[in-house]
Amino acid sequence: MNLPSGTVIGVIGGGQLGKMLIEASRPWNTPYIVLENDLDCPASQVAASVLLGKLTDGDKIAELAAQCDVLTYEIEHINSDALLALEHSGKRIIPSAKALKIIQDKGLQKSFYAKHGIATAPFVLCDNQEALKASMDQFSGERVVIKQRTGGYDGKGVDIVSKAAVLSGDYQTPGPCVVEQFYRNITEYAVIVAADQHGHVLSYPLIEMYFNPKSNLVEFLFSPAETSPTLEENCREIAIKAVAAIGSPGLFAVELFVTENAEVLVNEIAPRPHNSGHHTIEGSYTSQFEQLNRILLGLPLGDTGMVQPAAMVNLVGAAGQFGSYSLPATRELLSMPGVYVHLYNKKEIKPDRKMGHITVLAPNMDELLEKARKVQALAVFETH
Repeated sequence: MNLPSGTVIGVIGGGQLGKMLIEASRPWNTPYIVLENDLDCPASQVAASVLLGKLTDGDKIAELAAQCDVLTYEIEHINSDALLALEHSGKRIIPSAKALKIIQDKGLQKSFYAKHGIATAPFVLCDNQEALKASMDQFSGERVVIKQRTGGYDGKGVDIVSKAAVLSGDYQTPGPCVVEQFYRNITEYAVIVAADQHGHVLSYPLIEMYFNPKSNLVEFLFSPAETSPTLEENCREIAIKAVAAIGSPGLFAVELFVTENAEVLVNEIAPRPHNSGHHTIEGSYTSQFEQLNRILLGLPLGDTGMVQPAAMVNLVGAAGQFGSYSLPATRELLSMPGVYVHLYNKKEIKPDRKMGHITVLAPNMDELLEKARKVQALAVFETH
């Protein structure tokens, strides 16, 4: 198979995921055109060109498609109806518009799992406050998880609330939502699954994740996860089953809950590169971003094995941080062997805004976790 040189890829969204996707294509000189509403978006420095427009504008998406051989996207909150129309006309879209339609709506996504026998937390779909109140007696314990069906991202749109607050009216849902069983003491994992255009599927080693309890953003992760081979295999099998049910080529991050009873439940699927896979840039033989390039170009899947155990520290804006910023410990961090700093070139910092990440590599897990904690302590932004 020859490398398909000259293939133009269009990506809807020009944030840090688009930037890293294009960076991973550089050895093959693949031209990318980005649709974004900001000409100075993170991907603008590496894209062949930026088409200015809203990600929900069907006409702009069609304009992008006319210039490209294949389309992908780095964010779910886009015009999936426009993509469906393009797909029906023969345009190649990866992952498929049909897959995106399922994943965009958390209610459809949960119902999809139930229909296909994919283990997930018990849930009820509620259209309004009265239905939300009526659902409370279907869940055990004092708290529930409430997710807005559409529009949530980066931890937003997810609330853990007491049933009492719902019943009293102190908590008001802003719209249609999914109510889920709340589990105490769960461990959160992810499996990155790659499915090529020819039916081949590979997965990356299990990723163990830790989240900020207020923002719901991942703060820290490492891989391989510290768990039993049996549990890792269960997670891998469930993740692959979920992606197979979706039935589309692409790169998928399958987020999982493991309960105290070792029950594996699918939480959500992201149809794109994901925070949980950033460690693969240096930690794996084939990064999640190179892997998606391979899938888009119709090339064989790359080796998902790890070069070394790897961790990722997420760099986000702290409470009260706005405006221009710097990372004072950059020189100290870069002097540490096996530490790689990635900054996303965003002009201004904001609370909980993803500004970059740091990958940490080490030959064994003890050394990895010790080094990663040092990095976490150093990796603090200052504003000026």
